[in-house]
Amino acid sequence: MHRQSLLDQLTAYAAKHPEEAETVSQFIDFVASESDCFERSLAAGHVTGSAWIVSADGTQVLLTHHAKLDRWLQLGGHADGDSDVLAVALKEACEESGLKDFEPVGEGIFDLDIHPIPARKSDPEHLHYDVRYLLRATGNTDYIVSDESHDLRWVPLNDVAALSNEESMLRMVRKCGLRLP
Repeated sequence: MHRQSLLDQLTAYAAKHPEEAETVSQFIDFVASESDCFERSLAAGHVTGSAWIVSADGTQVLLTHHAKLDRWLQLGGHADGDSDVLAVALKEACEESGLKDFEPVGEGIFDLDIHPIPARKSDPEHLHYDVRYLLRATGNTDYIVSDESHDLRWVPLNDVAALSNEESMLRMVRKCGLRLP
């Protein structure tokens, strides 16, 4: 089953984060029951891959001011049929920032979030089942703003709350304090 790798990662994540049991359970149920969960065409929702990119010293995170959603967020996007969600997150990180050199920090999933995406043009409101990986930028950190963003910015972790009060963003800041060496 092409979903098994993600289901295994979700199970491992559940063991590390029992406080997120409800979200993980919903995520597992969705992936297990929807054979097309990686396809953008699945109208109810689909899996997305995101990258929480920190600087080499771990003190800053690269955020995008998302053009369509008009909010500061981590970089990421649709799986478009790719069941290797880490590969999706890495591809999106490169495409949206112009950066090329990253290394995953730690093993497996860094964070999970299920959130609604508003209706737009012919697309109805739907859910993004967002799998997030912690990446460290290891090379040149001079980014390029893509057409998917109004702006990109390296933001000190302590300043993320000034740009976003979304719980999922603040949760990733808190998790950085626990995961970064």
